[in-house]
Amino acid sequence: MEIDKEQKKRITKWILGIATAIILIFLGVQNISHVANAFNYAVGLLMPLLLGVVIAVILNVPMRFFEMQLFKITKNKHLQKLGRPLAFLLSLVLIVGIIAGIIRLVIPELASAVSIIVDGAIDAINKLSSMSQEELMELPFGNILLNTDWNNILSNVEQWLKTQGGSMVNAAFGTVTSLIGGIFDFFISFVFAIYILFSKDELKKQATRLIQVWVPKRYGEWFIHAVSVANVNFRNFISGQSLEAVILGVLCMVGMWIFRFPYAPMVGALVGVTALIPVVGAFIGAGVGAFMILTVDPLKTVFFLLFIVVLQQLEGNVIYPKVMGSRVNLPGMWILAAVTIGGGIGGPVGMLVSVPIASTAYALFKEATDNRERRQAVNNS
Repeated sequence: MEIDKEQKKRITKWILGIATAIILIFLGVQNISHVANAFNYAVGLLMPLLLGVVIAVILNVPMRFFEMQLFKITKNKHLQKLGRPLAFLLSLVLIVGIIAGIIRLVIPELASAVSIIVDGAIDAINKLSSMSQEELMELPFGNILLNTDWNNILSNVEQWLKTQGGSMVNAAFGTVTSLIGGIFDFFISFVFAIYILFSKDELKKQATRLIQVWVPKRYGEWFIHAVSVANVNFRNFISGQSLEAVILGVLCMVGMWIFRFPYAPMVGALVGVTALIPVVGAFIGAGVGAFMILTVDPLKTVFFLLFIVVLQQLEGNVIYPKVMGSRVNLPGMWILAAVTIGGGIGGPVGMLVSVPIASTAYALFKEATDNRERRQAVNNS
């Protein structure tokens, strides 16, 4: 079979492309540390913009709902132009209001619990200092307290504070600098998210046009389809996870009221908010709640932890499947794996976005597998 010029060109391009890819992979493996440093540097530069995209995706869920409702109310084109800004303001007020309400519930109660622990520690120290040696010996650890050289311990602590004072000041200064930098980065991310949300239709048209012009038709259509699947998965995950967190928080609060646990509204709200982080979120809220209850009644802390375990089983086996349903079609094993990897890469933000990313990859791979099976069945028939 003769090979024409066009086929020779395609074969040559493929050979050059494969050879170039192999060389680049080899050089990358040989200089893996430099590649990793360059990657981390690039991610650091782009992180405010990436965070802006995440904020835009999250805000777009309530904003899209408000936009649809506002467009249903009026057919006036001038009023519809105000629909997007008004939907953005309503979404922002909703999210900021929820965050402010949670802070208003949690911070005062947490400060009160810490104050109770500090006061209890001071009272215990005062009682120990006023006891005689005979009274101290009657305590379970009285012998250890009497034989401990407290002056030497205080001297070592004082010496440590003197030697570490400079590094502690530097650490505090570094923390303040990082905090200011973080606030500035968040401001940039938020402004970038606003630009994305207010021009999302134009951005979609421009991206589609660029892909259709510069990417081969087959790959361009697949990429547009993949982005569409990812968009649906992200939207469904955020709405479903939010609804599931509200249900879990309400059930936790009602259950704590029924069993007469203290701090029911605060712990219920905290468990609901932390449940937005898949798999491990509710346990974080439960840990803080157990700490709070411990300051009031240690025995109730044990019953509270048992209550949370039962509630988690109910949530994981009944509520979560019912609420999420077919929204995020991802087995539990892969959800845990995605959260673990996402948390290691991007912290809390990585944990939040890892599940819809993994769900998108799972859906696309499953779709490709089904298509390949159908083609094989046709070829074999």
